[in-house]
Amino acid sequence: MQQDMLQTLAASAETIIRTPGGRLAAFAFSVLLMASTIAALLRHFVARGKSHATIDNLRARIDAWWVMAALVGMSLLFGKLGVLLLFFFISLQVLREFVTLTYTRQADHLALAAVFYVFLPLQYGLIWIGWYGFSSVMIPVYGFLLAPIIAALRADTLRFLERVAVVQWAMMLAIYGLSHIPALINLKIPGYANPVLLVAFLIIVVQASDVLQYIWGKLLGRHKLAPVLSPSKTWEGLIGGVLSASALGASLWWITPFSALQAGLFALLITVLGFFGGLIMSAIKRDFGVKDWGHMISGHGGVLDRVDSLLFSAPAFFHLVHFYYVP
Repeated sequence: MQQDMLQTLAASAETIIRTPGGRLAAFAFSVLLMASTIAALLRHFVARGKSHATIDNLRARIDAWWVMAALVGMSLLFGKLGVLLLFFFISLQVLREFVTLTYTRQADHLALAAVFYVFLPLQYGLIWIGWYGFSSVMIPVYGFLLAPIIAALRADTLRFLERVAVVQWAMMLAIYGLSHIPALINLKIPGYANPVLLVAFLIIVVQASDVLQYIWGKLLGRHKLAPVLSPSKTWEGLIGGVLSASALGASLWWITPFSALQAGLFALLITVLGFFGGLIMSAIKRDFGVKDWGHMISGHGGVLDRVDSLLFSAPAFFHLVHFYYVP
């Protein structure tokens, strides 16, 4: 009986690995295992087991990636509900980090309460029921208009425009931008049965671009790209990271409804937008004189530091795929 159970488990594992999702999970596990091995070798042969700023930072990032990959992987296993809940809580944390560092006054509390307790659950509720039309305009139109109305009714005019802009940006970035990731699962593309893999494609390519830009920048970086906004970013890192991530995206065409060329072009678009998303959020951080949005993730800062490149790339990716592939 024990042998039969083992054979059944082996057959089930083989069946899972043969699916696109199973192959993707095996690919992600292999990449993370290789990264951990390289980090361990660097610590042993280069750092000689002692403290080394660059290598220690790399190890912290890889350790955090194991945790984040496990969270994303678990959410993907539960399909739409799992992804929706994961990004609902990510949006909630991003909102908290953004509002904590930006300038608000007591008069803004009612508007912020509407953001946290009305617009956040409403947007994700619209994604859950698949109401594409309303979810696309609810925050950019109604949230944009309602925030200054609530603020004006509180009759506090000190730095009024700045405070209203904070509330509007919080909604657009933390809720509207990120909600397009679970919204990918609602796309009904002919001949494509598992749109949850579009979520994996977007996250893997954009996040890989961040890592590859960091690696290429450390290896070849000579020319600063935006020394005031982000001193660590270089032209060599940007070009090397974007091209490498675009090639990665092209190699992952088999989990998408795209051809290899189309997957590569989509990857190029979302990595460039991801770079600018990170650059803009860096500009806001520099304005407030901080390095990170928070300290929740070891080696990565706050949650917003980790998802900033998705804020711009996710909406563009969703709407382009919807326009070209959904009848």
